[in-house]
Amino acid sequence: MTDAALHVHRYGDPSGAPLVALHGVTGHGARWRRTAERHLADRYTLAPDLRGHGRSPHEPPWGVEQHVEDVLAVMDAEGLDQADLVGHSYGGMIAVHLARTAPHRVRRLVLLDPAIGLDPAEAARNARGYMAAVSFADAVEARASLVARWSLASEETVNDEVGEHLEHGPDGRTRWRYEPAAIVTAYSEMARPHVPPPADLPTHLVIATLADLVRPEFVVDCRAALGPGLTISEIESGHMLYIDRLEETGALLRTWLAP
Repeated sequence: MTDAALHVHRYGDPSGAPLVALHGVTGHGARWRRTAERHLADRYTLAPDLRGHGRSPHEPPWGVEQHVEDVLAVMDAEGLDQADLVGHSYGGMIAVHLARTAPHRVRRLVLLDPAIGLDPAEAARNARGYMAAVSFADAVEARASLVARWSLASEETVNDEVGEHLEHGPDGRTRWRYEPAAIVTAYSEMARPHVPPPADLPTHLVIATLADLVRPEFVVDCRAALGPGLTISEIESGHMLYIDRLEETGALLRTWLAP
């Protein structure tokens, strides 16, 4: 496959230790901006819009292997032989598969409430919800919908999302910047049987306690594969923990990823 030429958001000090941050379904790389600026300013953070999301190409294929190839191509283009890797939700699943595909490219791995090995029936229900594109009359209506979903997010974070992630279609309607078919595909991928990170890769698994998303079987297999190389933390938050609990999540990343 060819390079997707992903749109990449860059934060921090270009001479700092590199970090690649991967968002989840329906998201985009700019969601990491406040985390990067407030807690990782001495790092060089690359936060791509995954294929089918944001300002990156929306054309298929949208499977995990293609996302892995796309992210590795970003690292190649930046001249990064190795980087710390952070993935949230579906981005966590992509991060695990990238680490298994190219373990020499990942220094340390952080999984923020990863969506891995989901119940197939639940994944199917979620996928069907994206089969028809959701649109809004205007930005005000879109913002109200977002506030209802992100009840713990700050006003500035909501404003960031509206400003960065909304687009206006030729029909006059307003939509979030993602390809619905890519989201349906992502839920199918998240229903795959889980696999743990490589055995010798230092990994921090962060569980959002109010989300009940991380499967116990995945935790058991991570413990078996990684042993003392696995750190597990819990944050009292919904699934969007780096949105809901920006300061706590950012401080955890800063501390654990310190040189």
